[in-house]
Amino acid sequence: MSYFSLVPHRSFFGKLDKWVRRRLRSCYWKQWRNPRTRIAKLKQLGVRTREAILHGISSKGPWRMSLTEAMHIAITGEYLRKQGLASLEDLWHKSAPKRRIA
Repeated sequence: MSYFSLVPHRSFFGKLDKWVRRRLRSCYWKQWRNPRTRIAKLKQLGVRTREAILHGISSKGPWRMSLTEAMHIAITGEYLRKQGLASLEDLWHKSAPKRRIA
């Protein structure tokens, strides 16, 4: 993080955070291999039954499914924080120098 604290743009870490969260959602989707498991996990994580079924039986790939509303409801940023994911943007705020030159 020390090397990247020199990056003067906050948006760099915001975009990187979004990509990491999407990648993790994709990994969760791959981990839930069977449609029956996907439906059960989505329902367990707070998605409505109808939406869980429609998303669970989808034939779209994990990267595409990681962008769906159901996955955002199920695996929120708060959920990922509880699982131990650190926010790169927060770490950047702590380590970035307070004064910037040019």
